[in-house]
Amino acid sequence: MSETEDDKAPDGFVLSTGRGPYTSHNGPFYHKVTPEGFVHGVRVKKRHCNSRGITHGGMLMAFADGLLGAAVWRETQTIALTVRMNSDFLSSARPGEWLEGTARVTRATRSIAFCEADLYVGNRAVLKASGVFKLMPRHKTKD
Repeated sequence: MSETEDDKAPDGFVLSTGRGPYTSHNGPFYHKVTPEGFVHGVRVKKRHCNSRGITHGGMLMAFADGLLGAAVWRETQTIALTVRMNSDFLSSARPGEWLEGTARVTRATRSIAFCEADLYVGNRAVLKASGVFKLMPRHKTKD
């Protein structure tokens, strides 16, 4: 999905590419690198919202799931699949607001990673998530 003027991200964020079709359709998504780690973001649009005009819980969960998976990849350099994800909905986001998220791996074994994510608008917490991810075995690629 291409960037439009309505999607404008805050300074320092760049358009994220190389995502799957489902995630790309939900975006466009952005990221930036800070001394503390990666920050991901999306400009909330009406299509992200439910009938009450606030961000749909499924959109928030999909965004958090992507953040958790990205954190696992950065930590382990291994593709991982979501085994379990728990979400606590703390507040909402509205169209036009900039939604950011951070995620981190709290523990990893050879086959499982445990992680946490936080979504927020400014200083307002929107969602907290925790997840368990199955690390997939590495396969040789064909030449």
